[in-house]
Amino acid sequence: MLIEHYAGAFPVWLSPVQAVMIPISERHADYANQVAAQLKEVGVRVAVDARNEKMNAKIREHAMQKVPFLLVVGDKESEAGNVNVRTRGKEKTEDMPAAEFVEKIRKLIAEKAASL
Repeated sequence: MLIEHYAGAFPVWLSPVQAVMIPISERHADYANQVAAQLKEVGVRVAVDARNEKMNAKIREHAMQKVPFLLVVGDKESEAGNVNVRTRGKEKTEDMPAAEFVEKIRKLIAEKAASL
């Protein structure tokens, strides 16, 4: 019943994978794993997609799986300690400090928010 109600686009607290880290290239994988570790510490179900494929293909794949948050990291983000957040259902991306995103998603999960 829940799958039909949400059409597979579960709220973040109910989603099997709540966030996916997408490094732009292999050299960004370490930073992606560091941020993923921070997310796992607060109980977020996160995956790191470090496959050697085009970034747009990875983004498209995870968007079709209806993952609530896609976090893209590259040179600019790793130097500044930020993540580029792609929220499901929104076209615009947002840069924010990794610690701020960790707190944001932790709060959404704790409140069992119905929307992103």
